[in-house]
Amino acid sequence: MSFFKHESIEINAGLLIALTMVVISIGGLVEIVPLFYIKDTIEKVEGVRPYSPLELRGRDIYQREGCYLCHSQMIRPFRDEMLRYGHYSLAAESQYDHPFQWGSKRTGPDLARVGGKYSNEWHVAHMINPRDVVPESIMPSYPWLMENELQYADVADRMRALKKAGVPYSETREEYQANVEKFGQEAADKLNILAAEQYLVAEAQAGNFDGDRSRLTEMDALVAYLQVLGTMVDFSQYEEGHFVEFR
Repeated sequence: MSFFKHESIEINAGLLIALTMVVISIGGLVEIVPLFYIKDTIEKVEGVRPYSPLELRGRDIYQREGCYLCHSQMIRPFRDEMLRYGHYSLAAESQYDHPFQWGSKRTGPDLARVGGKYSNEWHVAHMINPRDVVPESIMPSYPWLMENELQYADVADRMRALKKAGVPYSETREEYQANVEKFGQEAADKLNILAAEQYLVAEAQAGNFDGDRSRLTEMDALVAYLQVLGTMVDFSQYEEGHFVEFR
């Protein structure tokens, strides 16, 4: 008897589609609804802050050049990944990312912990011609990053757009003070939309990310972004262990 009922569903395309949608909807609700009743879906981790104006522009260039297509920024909680890349990724690390850069495949290594592992000079050489530092690399070259002047006149507007998505950039004194209490004075200054261009230029000059202080290039911004990845959280307080150097 059940066979005939099952067959009647399979031969009726409209009914099959409707019942499939019902099942998918129930499954989706089972996964999503509980999140609305959990007070903290993101673990509390000290150190995570929104990107500075220069880092933000670097992230924009990272996305523009399609770096996310070959590099993920999500270390899974497996021993082999943690031995190679470091502590597994935390949800809190992506709370200000719009969109996040977790990725769905890896042609190159994961970049979630690449910040501070190599010098600025290494990154510049790697972007201009990857084979100069990694002979077996199949990554394309990006020499124009060193040639292109960084466009940052609209960085304040970019920050305002992210603010609407929930990123705590500040425009009022109250918002600024809240950031001082949450992230500290130095970080709060860089999160001030009204002074975005000023701090972008100052950070680029102080960091000298592309090795040429006479110009502000797209390489400055991209290297600044890469150098901050995985450096905001002190993972030594969460788990001790030896991690193999990023390769």
